[in-house]
Amino acid sequence: MDTSSWNMMKVACPTRQVLDRVADKWTMLVILALEQHGTLRFSELRRQVEGVTQKMLTKTLRGLERDGMLTRTVIPTVPVTVKYALTDLGRRLSTAVGVIREWSYDNIERIESARADFDAKLTLKQAIPKVSG
Repeated sequence: MDTSSWNMMKVACPTRQVLDRVADKWTMLVILALEQHGTLRFSELRRQVEGVTQKMLTKTLRGLERDGMLTRTVIPTVPVTVKYALTDLGRRLSTAVGVIREWSYDNIERIESARADFDAKLTLKQAIPKVSG
């Protein structure tokens, strides 16, 4: 595939829209939940992705469906049952998301240590009185 016509560093490049979608926290968590558990109903997804609101989950699922990352299947029951599953494209994305998850797990202690060091330096700078001349 020729990718020479795309340049994510350019504001008009449509791949920025893809980056915006896939770099979203809720997108990553939904992709991981579907990758780990297969087809899930809305309520099951909401239980898997702790902290997501109904509104944000709806928005995330619609965006992923629009981009071809998942399928939405409506089953005519009372009440209506809606199930979500990854497409081939979504499964390919889940591989990349899994790499980011593993990197996060492998490096969270280093990141927390760096944050603590940064915060301590910032606190120290704020505690030193400024001398006026």
